[in-house]
Amino acid sequence: MPLAVYREVAAHLRQVQGVAVGLITQKSRQFDYSHSQISGLLIEYADAMESGERERVNQILAYYQNRYGISREETA
Repeated sequence: MPLAVYREVAAHLRQVQGVAVGLITQKSRQFDYSHSQISGLLIEYADAMESGERERVNQILAYYQNRYGISREETA
């Protein structure tokens, strides 16, 4: 995905209370215009986050997944 789309997703997710989002930079040493400068998003959730807010995050991610085919990888 282009950098602009990653920024759009991050901005959208930051509107949800209890969510912090960071951009993970690409590790490749060789710049290529056909590849994104970002390799992914780091999404952190507050411990006391309400279930409705978590569901909103899932809805946002589902929208972008359907539109751009992004994949999700969750870690504990």
